Amino acid sequence: MTNRKRLRDLGVEIGTFPCGRNNSITDIPGVKVGHQTLHHKKNGRVVRTGVTAILPHEGNLFREKVFAASHVINGFGKTAGTIQIEELGVLESPVMLTNTLSVGDVMKGTVEYLMGECPEIGDTTGTVNVFVGECNDGYLNDIRGLHVTAEDAGQAIRNARSGLVDEGCVGAGTGMLCLGYKGGVGTSSRRYTIGADEYTVGALVVTNFGRLRDLPLQTGITIEEWEVPDGSIMIILATDAPMNERQLKRLAKRASFGLSRTGSYAAHGSGDIVLAFSTAQKVPHQPDENNTNSYSFIKEDGEFISTLFEMAVECVEEAIWNALAKAETTTGRQGRLVEAIPLELLAGLGK
Repeated sequence: MTNRKRLRDLGVEIGTFPCGRNNSITDIPGVKVGHQTLHHKKNGRVVRTGVTAILPHEGNLFREKVFAASHVINGFGKTAGTIQIEELGVLESPVMLTNTLSVGDVMKGTVEYLMGECPEIGDTTGTVNVFVGECNDGYLNDIRGLHVTAEDAGQAIRNARSGLVDEGCVGAGTGMLCLGYKGGVGTSSRRYTIGADEYTVGALVVTNFGRLRDLPLQTGITIEEWEVPDGSIMIILATDAPMNERQLKRLAKRASFGLSRTGSYAAHGSGDIVLAFSTAQKVPHQPDENNTNSYSFIKEDGEFISTLFEMAVECVEEAIWNALAKAETTTGRQGRLVEAIPLELLAGLGK
């Protein structure tokens, strides 16, 4: 690995809110991230792909769900699992991210993992809803080779850790492009104290959108514009603020403003999908004996929820820049070479 730096290591700070300890989605207590990276050749075919898993908490996600909501900025995508999340307002699986043609294999692997954790699934209780998000990494990766396996999905989950998150050309970001340069995985967080309580919002993104001309920086560089699809981005927001599914939907919608700050305009063929979840309260698979569940949520008649919205915008923007900053120059199929963005360009964001 080369010595690539994150945005703040370049002296650039986005917004006004302080970041968490690791400036990562894992700054929300209990959240873990794992990658399974596939970067090799197989029978002469170039493999540049992988899987990323986000675990909302350390317990059993099927038995103890979390409130969640999704938002579609532009729906040119093949994400799985959003229909039930929209209907029921809960997330009951790890958040899984991969390439477009591997959604099925990642779903299978995640279902197998969850059935191992919960023998009752599909037997004495219902089936499980798995969320799998995707972007098309076919410019660099032999996507038709279907190299991601169900076992890779399970390994990404088992690799999940708290603390610092690997960024750039890892996991689902291994073969992604962004704004004319190499893209990948990026993350960031923001925290806010109100009274005696501190709350955090974190974002993790897989960036695969935009062309060089969309980059809101004066590059002074001329490079060949590739004939590539319009691209996509997966944006995952997490918070420990006690928000219900309707409030999380509102939070998810704000991600589009952080995305637009980096040059995206949500092109026709771009699949721009947001998932937001709160770890503050767990939703049991089975209600109590009275068939009721009781929860407390933040008020919406004050400045606090607007503060959370602003925090989300800031950490989405910085997560995207971190994905670019940490990504490395990569050679892919057909000898295609995608350069990493010069760090001096990103350093210009602070000027």
